[in-house]
Amino acid sequence: MALVTAGPASAEVKATCGKYICVATAYQGRDYVQDITVTTRDGLPGTLRAFVGDYRNSKAGVSQARFVVNREIRAYPRLAVCGGLDRSGRVIENHCVLIP
Repeated sequence: MALVTAGPASAEVKATCGKYICVATAYQGRDYVQDITVTTRDGLPGTLRAFVGDYRNSKAGVSQARFVVNREIRAYPRLAVCGGLDRSGRVIENHCVLIP
C-alpha cells in the first residue's frame, strides 16, 4: 500500500503595467489573493496603494511596496487586484490586474 500526498498549492503570478506603475499579484485559484506588489516605473517615490475587494492599504514615500493580503475574496466574473500611485496629494494612476 502506497501513501500519496499532495504538494503545497503553488501560487500563480500575474503582472501588468500602466503608464506610471506596475502591479503584480500572487494568487491561488480565482478567489485567493496572497499578495500585491506595486512598483513605480520611474523609480521615484510616492504613496503606493493596493486594493482588492474591501482590502485597502498604503505605504508613503516608497517606489516599491509589497502588500500581504492572504485573503479569499469572492468576485464574479473576474477579480480585479489593483494598485495606485499618489504624488503631491494627487492620484497619478490606478491600475488593475484581472484574475481569470
